[in-house]
Amino acid sequence: MQIILITPEALPFSRIGGLGDVSFQLPRALAHLGHQVTVVAPKHRGSDKMTLTELTSWRSEIDLSLSCREARFYEGDTGDIHGAVLVGCDDLFDRPGLYGNEFGDYDDNAERFIFFSRAALLAASKIADPDQEVVVHCHDWTTGLVLICLKSWLSSYPSLAGAGRVFTYHNLDSQGLFPHYDFAMTGLDWSLFTHDALEFYGQMNLTKAGLLAADVITTVSRTYARETLSPALGMGLEGVLGSRKADIVPVLNGVDYDQWNPETDRYIAANYSRTDLEGKRECHRQLAALFGFDNPELPAVALVCRLLSRKGLDIIAKTLDRMMEMPVNLALMGLGEIHYQDFLQEAANCWPGRLGYKKANDLAMIHHTLAGADIFIMPSRFEPCGLEQLYALRYGAVPVVRGTGGLDDTVIDNVARAGQGTGYKFEGYTPEAFLEALARAVADYGRPDIWPGLVSRGMEQNFSWDLTAAGYEAVYRRALDAAARRS
Repeated sequence: MQIILITPEALPFSRIGGLGDVSFQLPRALAHLGHQVTVVAPKHRGSDKMTLTELTSWRSEIDLSLSCREARFYEGDTGDIHGAVLVGCDDLFDRPGLYGNEFGDYDDNAERFIFFSRAALLAASKIADPDQEVVVHCHDWTTGLVLICLKSWLSSYPSLAGAGRVFTYHNLDSQGLFPHYDFAMTGLDWSLFTHDALEFYGQMNLTKAGLLAADVITTVSRTYARETLSPALGMGLEGVLGSRKADIVPVLNGVDYDQWNPETDRYIAANYSRTDLEGKRECHRQLAALFGFDNPELPAVALVCRLLSRKGLDIIAKTLDRMMEMPVNLALMGLGEIHYQDFLQEAANCWPGRLGYKKANDLAMIHHTLAGADIFIMPSRFEPCGLEQLYALRYGAVPVVRGTGGLDDTVIDNVARAGQGTGYKFEGYTPEAFLEALARAVADYGRPDIWPGLVSRGMEQNFSWDLTAAGYEAVYRRALDAAARRS
């Protein structure tokens, strides 16, 4: 099968979050299963440092109504067995941020990603081999236009006539909402700017475009798929999702256990395994030194995430005083909203020797922190999948999480299922519910009849990309069946 994966970011060329990881790990896992996989992504700033070869014969003008932009295409080396094509337009993508800067989203994001979607569709048509089974797999609002353009202009792309169409929504918090006049740049007929198509309360919604045009829709956890059918987390799209409920398939993201493995991790102070935790004790001591803890014998509670309200930072802010009344050290790390960065820095100044904050998003430090932590907290308001809790499980840092999205699917509550649990969960998004769950974990820490089993069960959990790739193989087969019925 030939899979063309269209994404706004992909390692090793660009990354700002988990989607950049997914857009490398998933294609690699699929390619290792024998599929021909090509990633299509923008040529963001910094990509020129990679090995790129321009496909000069592919150059094309993209008519954006009031302007034309030349699309250039480059073959990139992913460093693995899957391929990559980057869409270049320096005016739109040679910028310090992928989606925005310190002042917010770029004002011309509609033009940027309408251009990218249309150019990516052209690239897909040149990549596609009509003698193979072809799937076009698009990710998030930045690619939402691709499939509806393919559906509307199918005669212009004969190599994709029989292609299966898959759209994945990773997070409905960002949907690609733009003023109605930006619709002209899509090149689509205005008959599609209706309630039944791209119109959304007077605006254009690019996520809605992808949801309506796909043969199969995926999202990144079973619970998030269910949650987004409700007004609370459907973010206004619950009606559209409800109309396509039968076509939504949850596929959990995976973990690269070559990179996230305490037995071989080159970043951490000492290696260890589920059956020999001596190295973790050394990592615990190193963590205490790194964060400046006076009493390294206390359990280390870690938080590593983007500092956003939806990640539970509002709950952390409300409960920090009471957390510090517990017999724990707090190791906090991350970048994000400025007021949370300032708050955590002030907290570190208030509790020196007990609370440390690292204003960073450093890969080596993340590995150090997880390896040295005893408890990992993730009190998210919503979490489509989450990766940090999966890393924490493998490193023996027992998660305390809210039962939402992928957190609910991947952490087994030790209270609800005593003797089978891998962590602690709470339901209500309140400071009290979070504190109660954390207090349970702290009380159980060090108990020989509870804690070693918790750590061991967590470390043996398997969320590998091989499982994720197998799930997507089934999705692609279903999409191809739908394409066959169309033709």
